[in-house]
Amino acid sequence: MLLNLEKIAHTDKKRVVIIGGGFAGLELAKTLSKADLQIVLIDKNNYHTFQPLLYQVATAGLEASSIIHPYRRIMQDQENFFFRMAEAQSIDTATNTLETSIGFIRYDYLVIATGATANFYGNTVLQEKAISLKSIEDALLLRNTIISNFEKALQVNDEEQLNSLMDFVIVGGGPTGVEIAGALSELRKHVFPKGFRELDFVNMDIHLIQSGPDLLKGMSPKASKKAYEYLEGFGVKVWLNRRVKSFDGYKVTLDNGEQLCSRILIWAAGVTGAPVEGLKAESMKGNQYLVDQYNRVSGYDNIFALGDIAAMVSPEHPDGCPMLAQPAIQQGRNLGHNILRYQAGKKPKPFRYNDRGSMATIGRNKAVADLKLFNREIRTQGFRAWLIWMFIHLISIIGFRNRLVVLINWVWKYLRYDAGIGVIIGARKENTPVEESVEKARI
Repeated sequence: MLLNLEKIAHTDKKRVVIIGGGFAGLELAKTLSKADLQIVLIDKNNYHTFQPLLYQVATAGLEASSIIHPYRRIMQDQENFFFRMAEAQSIDTATNTLETSIGFIRYDYLVIATGATANFYGNTVLQEKAISLKSIEDALLLRNTIISNFEKALQVNDEEQLNSLMDFVIVGGGPTGVEIAGALSELRKHVFPKGFRELDFVNMDIHLIQSGPDLLKGMSPKASKKAYEYLEGFGVKVWLNRRVKSFDGYKVTLDNGEQLCSRILIWAAGVTGAPVEGLKAESMKGNQYLVDQYNRVSGYDNIFALGDIAAMVSPEHPDGCPMLAQPAIQQGRNLGHNILRYQAGKKPKPFRYNDRGSMATIGRNKAVADLKLFNREIRTQGFRAWLIWMFIHLISIIGFRNRLVVLINWVWKYLRYDAGIGVIIGARKENTPVEESVEKARI
């Protein structure tokens, strides 16, 4: 069957089908808002997630509703826009048809913007037992698991069991890993001792594992060094040049044989593309689509890829553009303008990435920023970088209400040192149950 053809009618307008409503897909749809085209967005969720703040949902600093926004509300004034909640399954290039979990849809232009998933580098055990941070579901799972483990810690007297419930191991020293390590250290100092007064949080260890010699790879050496100093000052144990070899749900084993006792392994060690079946193998580079400077997938004239799923190799970026929000947004906007040029019979313009720099926040009044503004490099750390980080993230959130809620939460947290404990609603991860033989504490 075809996908709801009664409601997405065939017209003489060409149809642009976008798979994925992340930063790239959403920006493309917005850019085509006035075009004489039919825009159809396919996504497995009916909302856009502001991923840079997922770690704050995971650490109970924000509610999930603060960083998600329904596509239908975002695009409610765009008359040429249609949305269907479905999962893309395969592409038939012979008939220009996309198969989804709810049927088939024809396209004139197909844009793949499926983003990325956590990369466990083929380790299926780690994939099963660790918690990544790529979706709102991941963030809520991590939050529930953290709180659940502390509730269980109140029930045991055995020291090793207690440590396993209260300690954290974070894998990956990029922005996500650094930010969640800093957030947990603040919770350990200001929040958890108030909510769980019976527990001694001197016993709560936070380990950050980085496979390379530096944190925040890609940022300046000064930013990397400062982030390391901030984390050490917060009491985070940073392990450089170390890799996780295995995790049995109770102990994390490093490549040098050392073991860390923890029931929570947070995976922030990298991402990989999430391709859709159906395109030629020679169009792929690993789990990404090879694209030209116009974001056309290699070997196809009317199929494009954007953002994390696109490998746009150039002398400036031999491994492709960074898998970040800004390249995705800029690619979405450029492709939108190019589709308008195709419609007008004009030549498309090649994509040029305008690198505006990178930032990471480590905690209260502590952040690092390497910015590129007006052809100048601005590198700053500490309180000023923290203010810049907050401002840029705040204005980037979709929806006035969401911005207001986030701002109020941040101000309240800053004034009262109160991030909230949060409640356990929904799933939590329990790889290894607390042993029944352990003597329970007296209530």
